[in-house]
Amino acid sequence: MKYDVVIAGGGAAGLMAAVVSARRGLQVRVLEPNGKTGKKLRITGKGRCNLTSDSEPRPFLESICTNAKFLRSALYAFPPSAVMAFFEELGVPLKTERGARVFPVSDRADDVADALERAARSGGAEFGRERLLSVRTENGRVAAAVTDRGEIACRSLILCTGGLSYPGTGSTGDGYEIARALGHTVVPPRASLVPMEAEPLCARLQGLSLRNIGLSLYEGEKLLYREQGEMLFTHFGVSGPLVLTASTYLRREDLRGCRLELDLKPALSEEKLDERLLRDFAENQNRDFINALDALLPQKLIAPVVELSGIPPRTKVNSVTRAQRQRLRELLKRFPIRLIRLRPAAEAIVTAGGVDVSQVDPRSMESRLVPGLYFAGELLDLDGRTGGFNLQIAWSTAHAAALSVREREDNE
Repeated sequence: MKYDVVIAGGGAAGLMAAVVSARRGLQVRVLEPNGKTGKKLRITGKGRCNLTSDSEPRPFLESICTNAKFLRSALYAFPPSAVMAFFEELGVPLKTERGARVFPVSDRADDVADALERAARSGGAEFGRERLLSVRTENGRVAAAVTDRGEIACRSLILCTGGLSYPGTGSTGDGYEIARALGHTVVPPRASLVPMEAEPLCARLQGLSLRNIGLSLYEGEKLLYREQGEMLFTHFGVSGPLVLTASTYLRREDLRGCRLELDLKPALSEEKLDERLLRDFAENQNRDFINALDALLPQKLIAPVVELSGIPPRTKVNSVTRAQRQRLRELLKRFPIRLIRLRPAAEAIVTAGGVDVSQVDPRSMESRLVPGLYFAGELLDLDGRTGGFNLQIAWSTAHAAALSVREREDNE
């Protein structure tokens, strides 16, 4: 049997491509060696699945970190509003939470993956446990998928094999090698949306979550990123939404020379913060300095702030000088964290880098080098911030690829 299209990978992009292709009457075979589809999709968003960002295409593209211009055509053709309507039609009611993050009402990522697989199967898509090893071409175009169980003849093939993040879910980087073997350039993959290792001070703060703080990322004296939100201290360093997004602005794993500066009181200007300190000090003037910060800081953060301020902890508050108060104020607005390195790619939410998009048609996702070969999802050199942007990349690129396969079939 010769399939119209073979889809390598049963993750977010592969399942979307399967649904769109099958609904348009194509003979589809999905290769998923894991057996269970959507393994990474099922754990995304801590198992809740932040499946897109409820925003218009133009502001959405501002949150794409790499090759936003390439994504433009596919995103406008299948924007977040269309994705939301698509999943509602599949029987997955949605809700929009803070930050325009879209989740299933059930808070179950399994509902998203299961709905996609049901829709693909009901459209006639077949699923197999073969692992794609290579792609055979004839006269320069796709002729067959070569798997660990033999060849599968096909007219088109969509590579949706993912990146290197969460390898236990099947993202082992196989697609990069297959793309290289077919002549494609692969931009070196690197971790993105990944926690960071930092100075030992962070281990003392393990488990402390900070909300509504400002975070600035510096490389030397160059500001790379600044935003307000949430972060978390861990045994190895820092994590949480702000940190994960900040990691997308880094282009190297070794972060020595980089630092974070935390604004612990972003709602207060330096002048207003000084007024706040004066009020707190007036209320605690006979107490030791280290015992006078309870209303200002989380308990875990008090000792580190006192140490970094240089003010002896047993100094009476009424003896704190103006210069000492100024150092404290500056510390609260620019609390420093020296970084060491990014955590491994296996811990990243997504992988940056991938197939060079200059070798891919942005409207169809078809290879410019091998007719009949398409790419979708994380395998491409596309990545965005946290908040549903990377899954939207998967939906839009898979949708574009599947429609193009159908168009090719019609033309032939």
